[in-house]
Amino acid sequence: MVDANLIHKALANPLRRDILTWLKAPAEAFPQGHVDFGHGVPVGAIQTRSGLSQSTVSAHVAVLVEAGLLVSTRVGQWIFLARNEDVIRRFAEQIWLHL
Repeated sequence: MVDANLIHKALANPLRRDILTWLKAPAEAFPQGHVDFGHGVPVGAIQTRSGLSQSTVSAHVAVLVEAGLLVSTRVGQWIFLARNEDVIRRFAEQIWLHL
């Protein structure tokens, strides 16, 4: 289920919108070696790109994951992030139908 209120709150922040944009085309947004197309992009690569502290980026990522816009996958010590295209598509459809 898509929680439109959580998504609207998540999208209210410019950094969170940037993260979603970067993850839409990770090969363009992140240098080679930081992208694992099987799992997504490491959180550390997002933190490096943003120039913000790890704790700040983690807080923003947590909001995006809670809203269902990102999927988090742990592989060993690494956490990879990818867009949840199904939720994004369903949210866009809700916007189209109701606004």
